Amino acid sequence: MKIKYILIVLIVLGFKTDITAQNNSDIFTIYLVRHAEKDLSVDSYADPALTPCGKQRANQLSNFFQDINLEAVYSTNYMRTKNTALPTAEAKGLKIKDYNAAELQDFSEVLLGCKKDVLVVGHSNTTGVLAGLLIGEKIEAFDLDIYNRIYQVVISKNSGRIHLFHSAFSCKD
Repeated sequence: MKIKYILIVLIVLGFKTDITAQNNSDIFTIYLVRHAEKDLSVDSYADPALTPCGKQRANQLSNFFQDINLEAVYSTNYMRTKNTALPTAEAKGLKIKDYNAAELQDFSEVLLGCKKDVLVVGHSNTTGVLAGLLIGEKIEAFDLDIYNRIYQVVISKNSGRIHLFHSAFSCKD
């Protein structure tokens, strides 16, 4: 009788644990932003650093994510994207993980498979496109002079929804 009771308790506890694990991973959020303003006045045109305004925007972005849970931060392997991601990653105690912007379809599958709340820093020609891939819609690249978009992609079970935020940041000279 005791063994039967113990088995029932273990089965119920195992079932409850399984339900809790499923509920925690059913909803996750992927945030996507373009890198901050890049400095085109120097010789390193292929991999420019951020302007002073871009550095301010990167810090403001960190403030935006202050009370948001993030489990990972991803960036392409460029100074401007890494330096945009850096204040947020440091504030969250996370290392920046690289991804290849030329393989967005594969990367979207990685993001959906890991089921984590993450920040992805990309480019004007990849950020919107990746957001679209995550929900199965076609979204085009946006203009080079746009820096204020924050895509919030909420994935629940097997469907997603995009929320587009426009930051109210203004550079202080």
